[in-house]
Amino acid sequence: MPRQERMSPIDTAWLRMDRPNNLMQILGVMLFEGELDFAKLRRTIEQRMLAYDRFHQVARKEATGYRWVDDPDFDLDQHLCRAVLPAPGGKAELERFVADLASTPLHPARPLWQMHLVDTTMGGQALVMRFHHCIADGIALVSVVMSMADESLPLPAAPADAAAEAAQAAAEHAAQLPFSAFWQPVTEAVQASWGLSGAVWNKYLELLGNPAQAMRYARAGGGLTAEAAKLVLMPNDSSTRFKGTPRNAKRVAWSDPLPLPEVKVVGKALECSVNDLLLSSVAGALRAYLDERGDATEGVELRALVPVNLRQPEHAGTLGNRFGMVTLELPVGQANPLARLYETRRRMLELRRSYQPVLTLGILGAAGLGPRLVQEELLDFLANKCSAVMTNVPGPQHPITLAGARLRQPFFWVPQSGNIGMGVSILSYNHEVQFGLITDKRLVPDPERIVGRFAEEFQKLMMLVLMEPWELLREPELIEAHYAAHWALR
Repeated sequence: MPRQERMSPIDTAWLRMDRPNNLMQILGVMLFEGELDFAKLRRTIEQRMLAYDRFHQVARKEATGYRWVDDPDFDLDQHLCRAVLPAPGGKAELERFVADLASTPLHPARPLWQMHLVDTTMGGQALVMRFHHCIADGIALVSVVMSMADESLPLPAAPADAAAEAAQAAAEHAAQLPFSAFWQPVTEAVQASWGLSGAVWNKYLELLGNPAQAMRYARAGGGLTAEAAKLVLMPNDSSTRFKGTPRNAKRVAWSDPLPLPEVKVVGKALECSVNDLLLSSVAGALRAYLDERGDATEGVELRALVPVNLRQPEHAGTLGNRFGMVTLELPVGQANPLARLYETRRRMLELRRSYQPVLTLGILGAAGLGPRLVQEELLDFLANKCSAVMTNVPGPQHPITLAGARLRQPFFWVPQSGNIGMGVSILSYNHEVQFGLITDKRLVPDPERIVGRFAEEFQKLMMLVLMEPWELLREPELIEAHYAAHWALR
């Protein structure tokens, strides 16, 4: 008898989030030096990746929800295949190939993943992968893919996320309160915003997974009430060319890598985290793109949904989705790169004390148990207030080989929910940081014009660290006049 397992409410929410113009697929590309041994690659997938049941199971809908069921007709050749790029087979052709996959649904009657081994003229082959988000989140998938390495190097632990730590700390306080004490603020906020029937909404909230777990969060009720109110009352972000209804055609691009040691040195000098620096560079690149198009940038705030890892260390090797989200407003309207960095740092510090990750994780779980229409209303409400999804995933900090070929550069692209038309992905590997960008073709037909600016924005900050006195770096306005003309020309 085929093995079966009930799909979690959160994974169900991701499965049902697919739309023709926004598919919930995580795409990745691994660029190698030279060629892989295809037979060895196939054996490695059989021995290591297929050890996880999810990769040979299908998502089957039943009266009580979805279940993971073994595919009796599983055929690895339907999931691992070769592909040929149009001439000349370079970066542009590979980007178009990946973009086409991003717009093409996975076969719903088969396990929801696929890999293509592609010959390129870029010095080696590329392994193009796509996984449906209902299988796992990005951190779990990176762990699975990297576990196939010939060296079997251990992955570094995901960096402790202060927002996750705050959420977990709040959750760990035991409370002798009823289950409704946790969900009451969520319920009231959602009902007020969406106008849902109390009876209908409460029914699905009460079904949420693990009441004991929810009770541990009850102590944080006051903070959750405030966060729920913030989400409900949160205005839309600025109207820019990045917002709009996406169609079903995507564009992807990736950047040349940044040296991670340099990023760390600059961050230490400016008393900012690596994440602060990278997010600020993204904001600067988006501003430069708007400037290049002649669009207004003064006062522009671009809000992004940012995943926050809530996976416990003991669950590091498991699949599924275990993250919440925070809403980060990028100060795109700030022209001064130093002031933009410090404002990004300030906003990130606020989010690290936020209960948003716990709240959004709970909303996703409840939505996955409710009717699809309720889920769509919930997620549309959040997505319509944002212009992008942004995520940062750690990879191994040592070079690895797969099927006999050395991995030169990996990158991935994150899916966008609702009508969000842009996704920014950051991945560290072998002491380098790489950016990936996916956009809707109608809204942003040339994402390479944005990713090409990421390094430039970081270099502005590095130049300030190298050229300016230490005390001046704490006063962005004092050096703005000196550099304003230079920044405008970049």
